[in-house]
Amino acid sequence: MALRTVLVADVPSLPDSVYGLSEGLEMSKPTSFKMPGFSVIGHRGNGMNVLQSSDRRTRGFKENSILSFNSAAKFPIDFIEFDVQVTKDDCPVIFHDDFIYSQENGVVNESRVTDLSLSEFLLYGPQKEAEKTGKTLMRKSKEGQVLKWDVDSDDPLCTLQEAFERVEQSLGFNIELKFDDQIVYEREFLVHVLRTVLQVVFDYAKDRPVIFSSFQPDAAQLVRELQSTYPVYFLTDAGNQMYKDERRNSLEEAIKVCLEGKLQGIVSEVKGVFRNPSAIAKIKESNLSLLTYGKLNNVGEAVYMQYVMGIDGVIVDFVEEISESVTLMMIRPPSPSSPLPSSASKDDVAAIARPEFSQKEIDFLLKLLSQLIQH
Repeated sequence: MALRTVLVADVPSLPDSVYGLSEGLEMSKPTSFKMPGFSVIGHRGNGMNVLQSSDRRTRGFKENSILSFNSAAKFPIDFIEFDVQVTKDDCPVIFHDDFIYSQENGVVNESRVTDLSLSEFLLYGPQKEAEKTGKTLMRKSKEGQVLKWDVDSDDPLCTLQEAFERVEQSLGFNIELKFDDQIVYEREFLVHVLRTVLQVVFDYAKDRPVIFSSFQPDAAQLVRELQSTYPVYFLTDAGNQMYKDERRNSLEEAIKVCLEGKLQGIVSEVKGVFRNPSAIAKIKESNLSLLTYGKLNNVGEAVYMQYVMGIDGVIVDFVEEISESVTLMMIRPPSPSSPLPSSASKDDVAAIARPEFSQKEIDFLLKLLSQLIQH
């Protein structure tokens, strides 16, 4: 399908506050947005599930669940990140994969999440009513295996509205607008989906911090076009995986997407940043914020290096470990309810600042990191 143009004026009305329509897509610097200090963001709540991993931490809590979100909220983090799709009856739900799997009488059944109604979607996995039994929830691995979705602490599937109503109010939401990489979407369809999500956000967000992000460049630009209240970030693999859409294949292309659409920032796979550190200066010169995601963000030293480089925040799976590491490295002060690290005084906390490294030292560290990544 080719993208088909529709006028935003033809879209059913939203509250006046969601309209911040750009007059054109001229190359100009967007309104800047700064994260609250160096931010730690919980990936799919308290971390994504990797069912075939030997690391039990990847199966502690059901990802993208209310239980996982509130578990992450117990640690000193700023946001949780989660994935939103819209059911065929126009309800935004929280689920990462494009397809959902179940097994009945030994037969594995596959359904596209967006082809299900809300009631059909909620039938999978544990049910809110104790007397009810849901469909056995399965998951397809990258290797193609369909595995039972077993975790230590399970929880029912949920909607975006439930997340706003039931998750700790002080915790910010990074809402990833999820679309299938294999589909070319018409503009009219994207506008409808985004309008549906925005309606829930404006009805239930209240004072909660919210940022949007998406790997789909048209969706990212459209959600910025439809509203000016919440910042929008463009997600990119930064060349780690190549796509037909060139806009998705490098940090340089990501910068162009942001400037054309007046987005506020980029979320990059961390290895892409370490391989191309000169892009950080270009991103900052463009008045854009920069966050990262990826496995390396579960390593405290890699997180600290990003802090030194001027990156604004990291999306992590090991929320407890990395939030503790960030505090111990004095990147940010501990929360009032947390004790100071034994080696830190209150004066130390008050004087937190980015460490001073010479450009030569930073170049050496980046070269070392690049070599480590390649091996």
